Amino acid sequence: MRFDTKIAVLLRDDLLTWQRLNVTAFLVSGLGTVVPEVVGEPYEDAGDVRYLPMFRQPVLIFAGGKELLTAAHSRAIGRGLPVAVFTSDLFTTGHDADNRAAVRAVPTEALDLVGMAVYGPRNAVDKVMKGAVMHP
Repeated sequence: MRFDTKIAVLLRDDLLTWQRLNVTAFLVSGLGTVVPEVVGEPYEDAGDVRYLPMFRQPVLIFAGGKELLTAAHSRAIGRGLPVAVFTSDLFTTGHDADNRAAVRAVPTEALDLVGMAVYGPRNAVDKVMKGAVMHP
């Protein structure tokens, strides 16, 4: 099935494996609360055990260098797309309030981005991710 929209995560290509997984989980965690139509119905197995709903479409994971991440962030903001960011400072914080404070303390153009997630019309997200490669 081809969707008219796209969920994409862009990770800096110098992250350790555990960092890539952690950053991806954090980045996509808020999307369903802001864009509820991306979340499908709850799951249920044959034993009537219910499970949480998940995204109704694939999440595409890309990788790129620091400069590419900065450019993609600017393109996403410029297009008014919903964006989540993860900065290098968040690896040293211990909880949500500290995370928000760390991002708040840095001007937009000076954020040391290690990852971002974006959602929007397929063509717009493709333009944001221009130059990124699919994560290996």
